[in-house]
Amino acid sequence: MALEAGLLEILACPACHAPLKEQDTELLCTDQNCGLAYPVRDGIPVLLVDEARRPA
Repeated sequence: MALEAGLLEILACPACHAPLKEQDTELLCTDQNCGLAYPVRDGIPVLLVDEARRPA
């Protein structure tokens, strides 16, 4: 999965507003206290807190 250039720069975690980083088929929040993982489906980030998971 490769997001459009520049898109990752403007996206932020909806829960805490920290930057996101790309990993496999997810976008991970970079904040250590938050750490939510948002899925990317068909190349579209699903930035809904209800759809996010907490990594173990």
